[in-house]
Amino acid sequence: MAQRILVQTPHLTITYDYINEWLYVDWASEQDMETVQTGCLQMLECLRDERCHKVLNDNRRVMTMWSDAAEWGGHVWFPAMADAGLEYFAWVYSPNVYSRLSTDLTLQHTNRPLILTFDSLDTAAAWLKQM
Repeated sequence: MAQRILVQTPHLTITYDYINEWLYVDWASEQDMETVQTGCLQMLECLRDERCHKVLNDNRRVMTMWSDAAEWGGHVWFPAMADAGLEYFAWVYSPNVYSRLSTDLTLQHTNRPLILTFDSLDTAAAWLKQM
């Protein structure tokens, strides 16, 4: 697979997938308001730099609740991502129920871009390829 690592920290890895022309974001470990905001702002910068319109957001390795960042994500970050050109966001749920609830809470505060949630990375990628 033709990918280039753009950001790598203990909390996330952001790669650009040249074949699919999207950002793949692999979140890991424990997340909180600070790590979520930092990671999201790094994602925004990468989206701008790569001029892409799709994100495959993978939360399968997130094991904590991060709901304190949900309102900020929905009201501030997602609109900024949309303004930067994001059109489609495929969000793969964590198996952790509290992380899933944090995702759902974020989506309650979000109006744009088009975001769908998935339990499977393969299904999320298939949907994103069609968009």
